[in-house]
Amino acid sequence: MPDNSCISITPFGTAGIRRKMFDEPEQDYDMICVPVSDEQLETIEKFYEDTKGDGYDWPGMILSKFTPFFIKRTGRWYCSEWIAYALRLAGAVGDLYHYSDLTPQRLYEVLKKYADQN
Repeated sequence: MPDNSCISITPFGTAGIRRKMFDEPEQDYDMICVPVSDEQLETIEKFYEDTKGDGYDWPGMILSKFTPFFIKRTGRWYCSEWIAYALRLAGAVGDLYHYSDLTPQRLYEVLKKYADQN
């Protein structure tokens, strides 16, 4: 985020979707900057406020990977799903509409390609 915070969710905690200052060594991460307009940023911020504290979607993640169905628990997310949904909602990355479900690796590839082109 522009203020150097990050929005994240982890399957190994109880905080759910949360926002905190990003103070990790950047060399430990593959950072991709997705440029957004002020209006798009406002949409992402509102989506965060609407989903803040929502928990991790273990059943949805597991069942969607091992069955031919997309399983989604209301009010639950997994990391790449939340990021993709926020960017779709904001209209920040057009290619995300072509995928019904994005694994973390696929989301990384799509966003990397987008960032390299812009």
